[in-house]
Amino acid sequence: MCGIYGIINLDGSLADPELMERMGDITRHRGPDDQGWHQDGNCIIGMRRLSIIDLAGGHQPLSNEDGTIWLVCNGEIYNFRELREELKTAGHQFRSGSDCEVLLHAYEAWGDDFALRLNGMYNFALWDAGRRRLLIGRDRIGVKPLYWRLDGKRLAFATEAKALLALPGVTAAVDRTALASYLNLGYVSAPRSMFEGIAKLPVATLMSIEHGEFTTRRYWSLPERVEQGVSEGEWIDRIGRGIDRAVRMQMVSDVPIGAFLSGGVDSSAVVACMASATSQPVKTYAIGFGGSAADNFYNELPYARRVAELFATDHHEIVVKPDVVALLPRLLWHMDEPIADTAFITTYLVSEFARKDVTVILSGVGGDELFGGYRRYLGNHYAERFTRLPALLQSAAKSIGRMLPADRHSKWLNVARLAKGFLATAELSFEERYRAYLQIMDRSLAGRLLIGGSASAWDPLVDAFAGCRQDDPCNHMLAVDMASQLPDDLLMLTDKMSMTVSLECRVPLLDHELLEMAATMPEAVKIKGGVLKAAMKQALGGQLPPDILHRKKRGFGTPMGAWLKGELGRLLDRILAPESIRARGLFDANVVSQLVADHRANRQDYTDALIALLNFEIWARVYLDCRSTEDVTSELQEMLA
Repeated sequence: MCGIYGIINLDGSLADPELMERMGDITRHRGPDDQGWHQDGNCIIGMRRLSIIDLAGGHQPLSNEDGTIWLVCNGEIYNFRELREELKTAGHQFRSGSDCEVLLHAYEAWGDDFALRLNGMYNFALWDAGRRRLLIGRDRIGVKPLYWRLDGKRLAFATEAKALLALPGVTAAVDRTALASYLNLGYVSAPRSMFEGIAKLPVATLMSIEHGEFTTRRYWSLPERVEQGVSEGEWIDRIGRGIDRAVRMQMVSDVPIGAFLSGGVDSSAVVACMASATSQPVKTYAIGFGGSAADNFYNELPYARRVAELFATDHHEIVVKPDVVALLPRLLWHMDEPIADTAFITTYLVSEFARKDVTVILSGVGGDELFGGYRRYLGNHYAERFTRLPALLQSAAKSIGRMLPADRHSKWLNVARLAKGFLATAELSFEERYRAYLQIMDRSLAGRLLIGGSASAWDPLVDAFAGCRQDDPCNHMLAVDMASQLPDDLLMLTDKMSMTVSLECRVPLLDHELLEMAATMPEAVKIKGGVLKAAMKQALGGQLPPDILHRKKRGFGTPMGAWLKGELGRLLDRILAPESIRARGLFDANVVSQLVADHRANRQDYTDALIALLNFEIWARVYLDCRSTEDVTSELQEMLA
């Protein structure tokens, strides 16, 4: 695990090694153990290394036998042993025990198609000196991010955008098209980033630069058809075997390893498989909130403790009341881009806690997407039933729905919020209903909020739906998730927050073979009878007890909405004050004020929208105003004094 970066000058001029120092220093947190770079004329590639496999011999950049191909790689290749043996049999000679070295020889053996042979999470840059060709790529799922910038004179790339901002002549400015989409979704989808002129390489994509010519190619996509003729029992067996295989494969490490444990189905499944694969107690880490009723609503520690006791893990837990004001400027700097998902705070806190003991952690991220764990996957199921009701009853239900309060920080208000959302979307089309479940504000509101903006400028969800042709509704949503929220929200925050503390986070439930299997499973099996994760729960029935398998789902976030109505209310008022909004010059201050008023009156649940605005302004003070995180933190603390 590390951070990679590099430059190729398009005019053929010599690349400047000093720039490697700048790019490496600002991403030191990604690789505190080692650094290195290789220059060949106009191209230079570098890395910062966090040592995980072959601690002594895995220094990068790596080269092939005759030094004509060089590589930097961030991530892990889980099937490197099998590939290594195949390549050695074919005559290739290895210099180290590094998992990443297989990429060099795989490229020699199979060309660009080598990416299809890899099972792992990675981004890489490969320099082919003979062809004067730079090849950069990203893993199938997008576990590892990769940013790039082309200015007509050079192409620069890096695992983190801040490394590109360290280059001379590069300044931070907002991509207004990306900002409009951020207001709608709460994150920025690839290929854009929040920075004007800086792009993200999409998932499963290779980009090559050879003699000044650029090409990009997507090398992998999800299956589009349900596999017919498979019994329900066989699907359930495949799930169990697939999860176990993926977890065992991703436990390979030369440093201490553990697991995040929330007590939900996904993290519990990972821990169960880890426990069966080792004779040593699995180290598990859980986080909870305590104090107010809203804090307790998000507290999952009793469930985590139950699973830890069941598998006799070496369990560690922490109850926090985070100093959000002190955390936000620093964490948003590490995130590179603003985000509305408060899971980035929780992920950082539990990563910091776990890093005291381990260097590698396994997470249950991805289980909801693969096996139908989100409520939005039931949209079709309930919409079909709703439309069978008499028209008068439908009309009455929708009228009641419009009057329901909306808040997510207590049991009954959360039920009212969900009912309100369903009744408002029951008659929408498949795509419109999906969008309504995911968006943090509708595109019309986002358009009114953004001064001079256009809600129709760019729509990544339209692009995602256009590129997905699955013949099953549940798998269609999986494919759209894989093209949008999963890589650009959940995996982005997981990578950035764990690497803030130099912790490698692996996601075995997103093993691409397991994913390909899940994408061919019919909705009738996956969420049978309207039960989320029905097939997965049956597959785990012999390992996990009913109270864990069938417990109410909670997100891995924070009670931020309740805090914004309470102790952080004054911060929200100051950050989103009309004079502050007008000074930034991007949003309509009157629309912002109305959002705050509607949220506090429980007329609408604008938790995510307000967090998006709050985080954007704090991010802007750090990146756009070029202020230190310490300076911005002091300013925020003064607002609450």
